[in-house]
Amino acid sequence: MGIFDFFKKKKKPPAFVKTTAGKEKKEEKEKPETRPLPEVKPAVKRPKKRISGKASQILYSPHVTEKTTAMEGENKYVFKVLPRTNKNEIKKAIEGLYGVDVIGVRIINIPKRKRRLGKQKGWRKGYKKAIVKIKKGQKIEILPR
Repeated sequence: MGIFDFFKKKKKPPAFVKTTAGKEKKEEKEKPETRPLPEVKPAVKRPKKRISGKASQILYSPHVTEKTTAMEGENKYVFKVLPRTNKNEIKKAIEGLYGVDVIGVRIINIPKRKRRLGKQKGWRKGYKKAIVKIKKGQKIEILPR
């Protein structure tokens, strides 16, 4: 389409310079000077928080059911945890308390439920549950034998 030809950039023909020998030589454009990249300083690391002392406050108890005992074969353990804790705190607490390497943490919020006993109405407590996966070959002794 000839209408849109004016949008195209036209290339300029290379400039030729005559040398003393009479041969033509293409003029080379000067390359801009490259500056060395500035050194990047590493970020200042914050001191690690000690959670091992708070581990007993973060972890209420192990959640022992038929399903969770079957999950131990897959190196997954289930704990009831404090409702305001996050995955990083749970991971550090388990590593500090049991001395294992945690691969991943998954969290489930169990909501409170309405219950009734005769005319009495009430609520069953909700809680937070954490499924912790540890490194293969390691174990957590939940119930002493």
